[in-house]
Amino acid sequence: MFSQFQKMFKEYLQIEKNASPYTVKYYIDDLLIFFRFLHKEGIQSLEEVDERVVRLFLTTLYDEQLSRRSVSRKISALRSFYKFLARERIVKTNPFRQIVLPKQSKPIPGFFYLEEMDALFKANDLTTPLGQRNQAILEIIYATGIRVSECQQLLIDDIDFSIGTILVTGKGRKERYIPFGSFASAALEEYINDGREILLEKSNKTANYLFLNARGKPLTTRGIRLVLNKIVEDTAGTVHIHPHKLRHSFATHMLNEGADLRTVQELLGHENLSSTQIYTHVTKDRLRNVYMNSHPRAKR
Repeated sequence: MFSQFQKMFKEYLQIEKNASPYTVKYYIDDLLIFFRFLHKEGIQSLEEVDERVVRLFLTTLYDEQLSRRSVSRKISALRSFYKFLARERIVKTNPFRQIVLPKQSKPIPGFFYLEEMDALFKANDLTTPLGQRNQAILEIIYATGIRVSECQQLLIDDIDFSIGTILVTGKGRKERYIPFGSFASAALEEYINDGREILLEKSNKTANYLFLNARGKPLTTRGIRLVLNKIVEDTAGTVHIHPHKLRHSFATHMLNEGADLRTVQELLGHENLSSTQIYTHVTKDRLRNVYMNSHPRAKR
């Protein structure tokens, strides 16, 4: 019944908003859930949806015991959908505009301690092409805090060794330059000049992607996750590594060493400072130490 609006909204997300494939998928999935609800309630027009209908829809979501995070995402998706419909003059009002998003509990992000990071850096066999590649992946993610999806998209030309920066394409295709240090630089140069050349020969093709798999083809995001898990296994780790844990470690260690939130926000590619502020929770020990050593009446 509403398939034409679904198609229009999907094209809007892809073309105008430059939304990632994951965002498009989740927004369309949420839209289909809403459409099924409308069909069940006998509502045949999007114009019929008012705040009463929205409240009833939210009640059904909570009855299904969905998390606050899932409910918030669905509200955001439908708010964007109706905003699009209003812009196209398909509806007159946005019934989701006044709906308050449920407050979410923000878990403290996990991170590696410096000793754990040192163990990870010693895990790879740097005499093999794959070992060199894995070391370069580990070094560049920790050095820059980039997402796995951003790491997967890196091209050879995105790296500027002369000034030690990489060009990263983030969410919404927004670009940012991020500096990297000598350890990452050394690992990248060794991989590019040695291991990558050997991997590239296996495909008999030229490739601009920085990270290649064992067949000489571009490494996938899933492949990068498998690489990181293998590194943890090789250090006798018993749990799977979440790629974001390296990103969390980057942010936490930067803040612990005195970096300001605005700088870390820019490096991580966060649109809002609130997304970066969560890392202040994991640096409370440093804040206490600074206070105890700095305040004139902190201790006798």
